[in-house]
Amino acid sequence: MRIKPKKSLGQNFLHDKNIINKIINASNISCDDEILEIGPGTGNLTRFILNQNPKKIFVVEKDFNLSKELSEKFMNKINIINTDILKISDEFYFGKKFLIFGNLPYNISTKILSNWCLSKEFKISKMILMFQKEVADRIVANVNSKNYSRITILSNWKFDIKKIIDVKPSSFFPKPKVHSTVLQFSPKKKIHEIRDPKNLEKITKVFFNQRRKMIKKPIQNLFKNNIFDYKKIGISPSDRPQNLNVNKYLEIVNEYEALGS
Repeated sequence: MRIKPKKSLGQNFLHDKNIINKIINASNISCDDEILEIGPGTGNLTRFILNQNPKKIFVVEKDFNLSKELSEKFMNKINIINTDILKISDEFYFGKKFLIFGNLPYNISTKILSNWCLSKEFKISKMILMFQKEVADRIVANVNSKNYSRITILSNWKFDIKKIIDVKPSSFFPKPKVHSTVLQFSPKKKIHEIRDPKNLEKITKVFFNQRRKMIKKPIQNLFKNNIFDYKKIGISPSDRPQNLNVNKYLEIVNEYEALGS
């Protein structure tokens, strides 16, 4: 391999063709799809995507040397964006409906996903994303479980999510110290409406800052002098943050917005 992986960028290149095929098969790429691939690395998955003849491919690669190699390898068959995915503005997504692939850098994977969940411009047909297994377990966690968390709520607000496959360290070069999981995200047909997604971010942050404490205190912090009707939402002051399902959090956001807190 000509390019040496950079530890500082969390680079682990997927080379297992069996896993790559499972990712491609789960995506059902058509000739009308616009593809966005995050962290293509040396282009192992990119080559398989190209073989499906999509309408257009954008790849976001932060590493300049890798971007240069991808350009030499694929020429004008792909559109390379040499920047950090977290620096791409909402304007880039406006009017597009991407099919997204991503072997996301593990140190910023939840931040990337959170940004997409909270963006009003972000639209997809589907996402096939690789996460550290521990993070994936939190994304698909059930209410009342230890893995249930803020990223569970943000993700499941907009997407139906299912696990495609667990991936061993030996499927990458260099081998990471952790196992990985590929998840499929499909947009929900009907999304619970809230006025400002940042309020969902704020409320889940306040609740899960003390996830083992009863929710009475975070409710008081959020609603201050306003009277909060627990019965209306069907929750109790003695509940813990992990006891409330996604819809309960969205209803709390609706109340928060209605009272202008």
